[in-house]
Amino acid sequence: MTSDAHGGEPTPAGTAVIEAHAVRRRYAGGFEAVSGISFSVPRGELFALLGTNGAGKTSTVELLEGLAVPDAGTVRVLGHDPYRERGAVRARTGVMLQEGGFPSDLTVTETVRMWAACTSGARPVGEVLEVVGLTGRARVRVKQLSGGERRRLDLGLALVARPEVLFLDEPTTGLDAEGRRDTWELVRSLRDGGTTVVLTTHHLEEAEALADRLAIMHGGRIVASGTTAEVTAGQPARIRFRLPEGVPADRLPTGLRSPDGAAAGGWTEIRTRALQESLHTLLGWAAREGVVLDGLDARSGSLEEAFLEIARTGSGDVPGGAITGGWERSGARRTQGAAA
Repeated sequence: MTSDAHGGEPTPAGTAVIEAHAVRRRYAGGFEAVSGISFSVPRGELFALLGTNGAGKTSTVELLEGLAVPDAGTVRVLGHDPYRERGAVRARTGVMLQEGGFPSDLTVTETVRMWAACTSGARPVGEVLEVVGLTGRARVRVKQLSGGERRRLDLGLALVARPEVLFLDEPTTGLDAEGRRDTWELVRSLRDGGTTVVLTTHHLEEAEALADRLAIMHGGRIVASGTTAEVTAGQPARIRFRLPEGVPADRLPTGLRSPDGAAAGGWTEIRTRALQESLHTLLGWAAREGVVLDGLDARSGSLEEAFLEIARTGSGDVPGGAITGGWERSGARRTQGAAA
């Protein structure tokens, strides 16, 4: 059981604290950004929501945060409608948005104190700053903080109320590698302490490192969901290398010839569902032919591969063959002030 500092009933471990059932959200002109999605998140789980530009992630999270009402279906957070019963939910949730949106002339301490004054059961200011590593910047004005320090402040503000449910929108944007790892460790410790976390991120390695489960959206629908291992299970493995000059890709053994031949920059990629067998065949051929495979890299299917295939096909069904292209996550930027 988790203790409730805000007067609500304690939530048993394993109980769904976030539930969305057949949820739809439409905008002016009839555009449907969220098309009948359903999912649940139990207490103490870190759930990542991923998707390409315009997939419907932001629209979904805004419904969970109580910033909008669904056009159909139901949303429940901690057993309450987060829009109509905002008072019962808001004090028990924390929200870290893409940008803070706070007065730049306030110091770090003043900013946290202002936020804490609007929050019941708030942590002491010094504790908040210590948790996010900003103790040494307590008297610095917000406008003088680096981008990474502002993200730490945003996270600290989301933690002021000791939330049972924490929404993190791109939490490590602007952080260096060390800051990102430190944030990951903090988020893991919060989850391990029973906090339920909903994460949206464009760093797939972040989702892989943190998420207990994840869902990938495309066109307003959830097209793949489960653990990282479950989502990537259908992905072909990849073998990538450069052939020496003068050795064409069609000299490779027939079963290892990529449908697209040599990839951009002279790289050759092979997709296979039998990695060990294919790698054995490739290395045996190279030894017999006296060919050096420059930059040889072999790896099993990844979350990135699953994401790219969904972006390309719009489906969670992953066929074999070459996969090309890139991805990005964007969308309307939301500010912390909007979540108050």
